[in-house]
Amino acid sequence: MANAGYIAGKEHPRRSTFRGTATRWLKFNAVGAMGIGVQLVALIVLRSGLGLGYMLATVLAVEAAVIHNYAWHERYTWADRETESSLARFVRFNLTTGLFSIVGNVLLMKLLVGGLRMNYLAANVLSIATCSIVNFVVSDRVVFE
Repeated sequence: MANAGYIAGKEHPRRSTFRGTATRWLKFNAVGAMGIGVQLVALIVLRSGLGLGYMLATVLAVEAAVIHNYAWHERYTWADRETESSLARFVRFNLTTGLFSIVGNVLLMKLLVGGLRMNYLAANVLSIATCSIVNFVVSDRVVFE
């Protein structure tokens, strides 16, 4: 009997196998690693280069990474999942994982930098890692369904 998670040799988007989910998780993290670079460079430029406060710099840096990550997820991580509109998907991505990333990063930065006096770059890396698992699940189940 054919695996219920596959249709014509391809993974069905709503019924992932463990192997399919693990492969997608690796792709997600590869894109995320590049996005971390985008976010950290943007944060350094905005905070240290332009002198913005760490909270505003964090919001803008996260949004830069969200836009970067969406483009890669659309063409690489979830390229096998068709969509009605890339613009509609981008809006969903920004309203879900983008919003969660911004809110999560801002709250964690406020706690870690503002409260615990941690270095803003170290705090940002911890914030990114904390938000990534929820972002994967939301992306897989809501944005790129």
